[in-house]
Amino acid sequence: MATMKDHMGRPVVAVTGIGIVTSLGIGKADNWAALTSGTSGIRSITRFPVEQLSTRISGMVDFLPSSSKGASALTYELAEKAAHEAVAESGFGLEDFGGPLFLASPPMELDWHDRFALYNSGEGDGEPDRLLEVARGLNSFDLFETAQFGSIADRLADRFGTRGLPITLSTACASGATAIQLGVEAIRRGEADRALSIGADGSATAEALIRFSLLSALSTSNDNPAKASKPFSKDRDGFVLAEGSAALVLESLESAKARGAAILGILSGCGEKADDFHRTRSKPDASPAIAAVKAALADAGLAEDRIEYINAHGTSTPENDKMEHLALSTVFGEALRSIPVSSNKSMIGHTLSAAGAIEAAFSLMTMREGVLPPTINYDNPDPAIPLDVVPNTSRAAQVETVLSNSFGFGGQNTCLVMAREPV
Repeated sequence: MATMKDHMGRPVVAVTGIGIVTSLGIGKADNWAALTSGTSGIRSITRFPVEQLSTRISGMVDFLPSSSKGASALTYELAEKAAHEAVAESGFGLEDFGGPLFLASPPMELDWHDRFALYNSGEGDGEPDRLLEVARGLNSFDLFETAQFGSIADRLADRFGTRGLPITLSTACASGATAIQLGVEAIRRGEADRALSIGADGSATAEALIRFSLLSALSTSNDNPAKASKPFSKDRDGFVLAEGSAALVLESLESAKARGAAILGILSGCGEKADDFHRTRSKPDASPAIAAVKAALADAGLAEDRIEYINAHGTSTPENDKMEHLALSTVFGEALRSIPVSSNKSMIGHTLSAAGAIEAAFSLMTMREGVLPPTINYDNPDPAIPLDVVPNTSRAAQVETVLSNSFGFGGQNTCLVMAREPV
C-alpha cells in the first residue's frame, strides 16, 4: 500500500476520466487525432459581424446548438459535454457522481441580446427607468441563469449529482489548472475520494475581442487563420481567442484501485505563485513563474531532471513566450535544450478559463498515447528562444512525467506536474 501515499504522506491522486471539447471537435479521440496531425481549429469568425474589428479570427466552437445563444449558454454546454465524457469513462454514475465539483469559467455578464431584450421590454423615458420598470415586473425572466457567476456550476451539480456546494472560480488564464488543483487538494485533505474538475469557456464574443485588442494582445493575422497562432516564432504577433472545455475525474489512487478503475495518469504536484508586477504584464525577471514551476516540482517531490516533457503556456504573444522561456531556462538550465516543449495553443488558440484544464488533459494523453503534439506554424524560429518545440510535426516518445504551465493575466500562475505512475 506504500504507493497509495505520496512523499508527504498524502493520498496519491489519480485521473480516471477525461473529457475534451475544442474547436477541433467533441471528445478526446477526435481532438487527439486532430491535435497530433497538426490540424488547426482557428478560422474566420462567422458568428457575428467583424468588419470593423482588427481581429477577425478565433478558435470558436460553432458546431454546438448553444453557440448562437450567448456565452453563458455555450459555456454550460461545453462544460456539460466534457464532464459527461469524463464521468462516463470513470465508471461513476452520470447523475450521482457523489464528489465535489470545481468549475473554472469566465466572469459572467449579460449577453447583448439579453440586454436589448431587457431595455426593449420597458417603456420609461430614460434607460434606468426602463430597466427598473422591467425589473419590477420580472417573474420568469431568468437573469440568474445568464448573469450570476455560480449559475453554471449549480446546473452542472444538479446534472451530475455532485456533492456539497459547487465551487466556481476565475483565475484568468490559469483557471482550468486552478480547478484541478482544488480537486487535488480536496482529495489530499481527505475531504473526498473523488472530485470533478472542469474548465470551460464559451466567451469568444465581440466584446472580448475588442477588450483584448485594446491590450494589443491578439493576433491580427486575419488572412490565414490557421497560421495565425505561432508560439515561440520570431514573427508571433499575439494570441488567438478560442473556446473549449475539459473535465477530469480525480480520485484517490486507493479508491480507484479498489473499484478496478483504469488509471489514466497521476496528478503529482501543483504550484501557484502570484505576480504583482502589472495587471497584464509579467514581471520581467520571470520570478513568479519560476517560483510556480519550482513549487509544482517540490509538491510532486521531483527534481528538475525528472521532467521529460513540458506542455507550455505558449500563447504566441511576444512577451509571454519570452518570459516563459526565461522561467524554464532558469529552472532547468542547459538541460532545457533536450526537453521537448510544445504549445497546444498553436492549433486550438487560447481558451482562456478552460486552457489549463484542456492542456492538462492533453498532457495526460501525451503520456498515455506516447505521442508529443507539435507546435505548428514554427517556420521562423526565434533565436532568442532556443527550445525543442516539436516543430510542425508530432513525435513518438514515451514520457513518464509532464509539466503543464498556465500563466494568467493579473499575475495568476499555476503549474501542474503529472506522471504515468505514482512517483
